[in-house]
Amino acid sequence: MDQALNQKIDAFIAANKEQWLKDIEALVSINSVESTPAEGAPFGQGARAALDKTLELAAGMGFATRNCENYIGYAELPGADAEKYLATICHVDVVPEGNGWTGDPFQMEVRDGWLIGRGVADDKGPMITILYALKFLKEQGYSLKYPIRALVGDNEETSMADVKYYLKHYPAPVFCFTPDAEFPVCNGEKGHFGAELVSPVCNGEIKDFVGGVANNAVPDRASALVETDITKLKNAPNITLEPEGNGVRIRGWGKSGHAATPQGTVNAIGLVVDYLLDNGLCNEAERAYLEALKKLHSSTAGEGIGVACADGPFGPLTVIGGRIFMRDGRFVQTLDSRYPTCTTGDRMAEQIRAAIGEGASLENVESAEPFYIGADTPAIKACIDTYNEVTGENATPFTMGGGTYARHFPYAVSFGPEHNDVKLPAFGGPMHGANESAPIDKLLEAMKIYIVALLRLEEIDF
Repeated sequence: MDQALNQKIDAFIAANKEQWLKDIEALVSINSVESTPAEGAPFGQGARAALDKTLELAAGMGFATRNCENYIGYAELPGADAEKYLATICHVDVVPEGNGWTGDPFQMEVRDGWLIGRGVADDKGPMITILYALKFLKEQGYSLKYPIRALVGDNEETSMADVKYYLKHYPAPVFCFTPDAEFPVCNGEKGHFGAELVSPVCNGEIKDFVGGVANNAVPDRASALVETDITKLKNAPNITLEPEGNGVRIRGWGKSGHAATPQGTVNAIGLVVDYLLDNGLCNEAERAYLEALKKLHSSTAGEGIGVACADGPFGPLTVIGGRIFMRDGRFVQTLDSRYPTCTTGDRMAEQIRAAIGEGASLENVESAEPFYIGADTPAIKACIDTYNEVTGENATPFTMGGGTYARHFPYAVSFGPEHNDVKLPAFGGPMHGANESAPIDKLLEAMKIYIVALLRLEEIDF
């Protein structure tokens, strides 16, 4: 990289760091978990407030901004080409706070060079970082060929209806990257399969079963209420027993994490299912259903439910049960799988139905195909080359199980700012987990990578 440019970026980062931190803090303070739609707020008031705040911050930096009918918004840096534009897209909605936090999830904490708070990594910290990358380009007075839009999504964590709306009503960018994954560059995402395992009406011993906060997160706690005598029950690891009414509340304590990377997590629903089966706390209908759930929870590779497979670009399939709850007297267990190209949604549905037998029905099945873009295309090369130049690494693009906005655009990738090899501090947690954290130095390095990458993308003939 040009030495003069490097020095200019470093000076800009030093001058803007304090305000950058304040802006992330302001955005983190808004609880933007999706909630009931309201007038002018299709994804709830919190998501709308976060969208408004981001556009307000962008306008304060001097950008033209647009709220696209409250579904999504953008800040724009002008360019000469009226027909084509480049885009970045981040989201300002977040997953529910969940349990296990040591502080307020919506009050950002700065500790030993880390940010802690819901959204600091996914995706509010990256959103603000992108705005500052554009601020640098604006202040330096570059005359751009392609306008650059920093898109502000607010429905990524659930249905991505924000970007579906945008692409239906606005022209697509010639290239888009989303800072919502890991560096260096992710040029492929596994397919996504979601469904529910539903029980018959059992009228048995289990009066209630609840657990999990999101379909795409491994739950760290779950509980079942059973009509039984507590003195007859035995202790088990990671299980606690509490008297409640005429029965016992059986609680499982696991370890949370993202559905796409379930290695090292412990699913609390699975712990409770095992305990209920081991202690015979069920009638025949309940037992058949619990056996089906046991197959789901026995392996995050999908071996228990017959869907395990792997391929070259993507590696092995993953599957988790995210939430369990009661609906109309039935138990409902959600299922979230990220699948490679060696299977399809239809085949998985068939295999799961064969594995669970009569104990449960597979309902509300949804599936999205894997997507993959060749690593040798010009825009992806521009991103990977910039990353390697700034970091001194010799990294190559990768694929992943996480699902980002990239799959919805004609030509797009996810591009940082996480690093797989950065170890979380003892007080920090992963995205979607408790004490979500992000390293300040790596986010600021990402700002430099984004500035240089956008300048390189401006030189490509789209």
